[in-house]
Amino acid sequence: MSGPAPAGRTDPARSVGPELVWYASYGSNMRMARLTYYLAGGCPPGSDHRHPGCRDPRPPRLAVPVMLPGDVYFALESQIWTGGIAFYDPAARGEVAGRAYLLTAGQFADVAAQEMHRAPDVDLDLAAVLRTGRARVGPGRYETLVLVGHRGGVPVLTFTAPWSLADVRPTVPSAGYLAMLAGGLREAHGWSPARIAAYLAARPGAAGVWRPADIERLVAE
Repeated sequence: MSGPAPAGRTDPARSVGPELVWYASYGSNMRMARLTYYLAGGCPPGSDHRHPGCRDPRPPRLAVPVMLPGDVYFALESQIWTGGIAFYDPAARGEVAGRAYLLTAGQFADVAAQEMHRAPDVDLDLAAVLRTGRARVGPGRYETLVLVGHRGGVPVLTFTAPWSLADVRPTVPSAGYLAMLAGGLREAHGWSPARIAAYLAARPGAAGVWRPADIERLVAE
């Protein structure tokens, strides 16, 4: 007999909450091909990290562009990309371009688990985040759930760090990571290279270091 589920997660047999949720991505998972490795498993090109995938590997039911209140910034350092990685601060001023995927609650839990470097085998208890708008399910960098809003009556959820933009020193993102985000923005929103470059160059961590013209060249590559 297995022991109790970790805090913030629940046994699938006891899971209560919405059947479907919108997962709002603001980072590399804006690229459908990138998200597919979290859903179906496998090792993305250029990485030696193999994702176990979701218990339910099916693709999203829908994918739509979204604009979220707040700001995205780059901090810490990615072992895969090197340089800063994207975090979301819903309380900051601004607007964040993202992509929302309609997933089952179990798929969302499994994607989040892989970002948290956990095994994707237990559902998340979403009661707290749906009630209060925010729930910390662990101490790690992507272990804080945020309710961004609702779309068609379905909750829009994402995950980020427990701290705010003001609490951390931004880190410069790598060219490869910016190119991945640029591809996601183009895929999701259909923006021009110039608009993508201006958006990314203004984000904390990239601002003042990456020029829009340099990012625009990454988009064209």
